[in-house]
Amino acid sequence: MQLAIIPLLLFVAAALALSVTVVFVGRLFGPRRSTAVKAMPYESGMDPKHDTRRRFDVRFHLVAIAFLLFDVELLFLYPWAVAAKPVDQKAVGWTVYPTLTVVSEMPVRGIDAAVAAGDIADRHMVFWGVVAFFMLLLAGFIYDWRKGVFRWR
Repeated sequence: MQLAIIPLLLFVAAALALSVTVVFVGRLFGPRRSTAVKAMPYESGMDPKHDTRRRFDVRFHLVAIAFLLFDVELLFLYPWAVAAKPVDQKAVGWTVYPTLTVVSEMPVRGIDAAVAAGDIADRHMVFWGVVAFFMLLLAGFIYDWRKGVFRWR
């Protein structure tokens, strides 16, 4: 067996042991009483007390979609924030003082690397792209607010 597989097998064994332990402890110490409220079906934030063919309130789903919109926003903003972090000038070989140039082994990363490769014009292009992204998110937030998505009646 290769040595690279041992950490993976240890991880799988630990995950399996933790899962079995949590289920066992829950069954051992958890309540076992079944009540009418626990047995009642529950769907989308509403108690099913009426006919199934009546009009369905979609407020729960609108809140869920708004949550997904603003949650997925972070998936786009985090990599941008990491890539947009300015690199220390001394580390990339720029002229810091008129008579002193510091050269280092550290490579250029993130947006600076894209500018150096000619993929984008400059850092300002990326900044204004993110500003446009924020404006679209703000427009969606204002639309949701005006439609009353965040008011729970």
